[in-house]
Amino acid sequence: MPIQNPNDKKKKYDLEERTAVFGEAVLDFVKQLPVTVITRPLISQLVRSATSVGANYMEADAASTKKDFRHKISISKKEAKETTHWLRMIAKACPETGDTCRILWKEAHELTLIFSAILNSKSSKD
Repeated sequence: MPIQNPNDKKKKYDLEERTAVFGEAVLDFVKQLPVTVITRPLISQLVRSATSVGANYMEADAASTKKDFRHKISISKKEAKETTHWLRMIAKACPETGDTCRILWKEAHELTLIFSAILNSKSSKD
C-alpha cells in the first residue's frame, strides 16, 4: 500500500497533498479492520489523529501570523506523533495488519520529522 509515488518528486514535497494522501490511506486502512470492543476506540482515535495532521497543516498554511503558523504546525506534529502510537496499538490488536501499520507508521514518523524541521527552521529565523 504505497503512500506516495516515489517517482513523483513534486508531490513528495507538497505537504498539503502528502498529508491528504496520508489521511486517505489511513481511512482506506481502517475500513478493512475488524470492529471489536478493542479495535473500535483505537480506530476512532487513529482516524481523528491521522486526518487532523492535514487539517492543521492547511490551517497553518493559511495562518495570518507567524505565531499562529507555528502553533498549527506544532499541532500537526503532535497529531502525526500521536498517529504513530495508535498504529502501534492497532498492530498489537490486529497482528495481521503489521505490514500496513509499519508503512503508515513510517509516513507518520516522516511527517513528524518534517514538521519538527519546519518548527526548528522557523524558530531560528524569528
